[in-house]
Amino acid sequence: MALLMQAILSGVLIGGVYALSGVGLTIIFGVMRVINFAQGELVMAGMYCTFFLFQIAGVDPFVSVIITMPVLFLLGALLQWTLINRVLDALPQNQILLTIGIGLVISNLAMLAFTSDYRILSTSYSSSSVGLSGIRLSTPLLYCFLITAVITAALYWFLARTDIGHAIRATAQDREAAQLMGVNVRSMSIFAFGLGSALAGAAGALVSPTYYIYPQVGGAFTLKAFVVVVLGGMGSIVGATLGGVLIGISESVSAVYLGSGIKDLCVYVIFLLVLLLKPSGLLGKSRV
Repeated sequence: MALLMQAILSGVLIGGVYALSGVGLTIIFGVMRVINFAQGELVMAGMYCTFFLFQIAGVDPFVSVIITMPVLFLLGALLQWTLINRVLDALPQNQILLTIGIGLVISNLAMLAFTSDYRILSTSYSSSSVGLSGIRLSTPLLYCFLITAVITAALYWFLARTDIGHAIRATAQDREAAQLMGVNVRSMSIFAFGLGSALAGAAGALVSPTYYIYPQVGGAFTLKAFVVVVLGGMGSIVGATLGGVLIGISESVSAVYLGSGIKDLCVYVIFLLVLLLKPSGLLGKSRV
């Protein structure tokens, strides 16, 4: 029982990061109806940004979130303004191909700049753990989850209590009606993509002490974010949060009882079952 509880709690901790990346993807889809297949590469960019901040300036990975998020926000806003804005009214397959192409460009630029060598961000607490009623939890994952909870709570407050948050929600619910009510939907699209990219950057910063950092790591995070969003319900922030935690738990439990080599297989089996039994996702929403 103790082993099961440890696996579940560890899954919840890592699931929070999956949820953060998935929420970013959800915001982008909710506002623009564009699935960003470059989300994982933005996570990778956040990992590299955190790594070099640590190596050059000695900035702690978890403190670097306050730098990484604005940097990735600007990168995302630039990508939306220069590229994605041009295909908002295009066919969905054109939008998908563009975001896949953006992801390939980012990963290949990272390979040219940093080579394909694996990098490890080692801190004084990287291998430490804390005890909780006989259960040992990874210290980096615990810090990671706490910061994720703070970012998620701040995001909920921002969307529910601020004028920009209301404008984003209105654009997500009905783009034409929001425009008729005076909302600048193009600006909201730029802001939403920047916000989604900032959340991806935060996820990259938070996982950097526990993951290998290399240019192709983004592919795995793109798949996880997509699974999280579809599992929770396309466009639902609450659903993405729930989906991320469920994916983290399923990964952790299957790694303990079935072997780490097939943990991803278990995740995708759950994904397929949800698509077959409840295609709209667990919460079945299509808006932010």
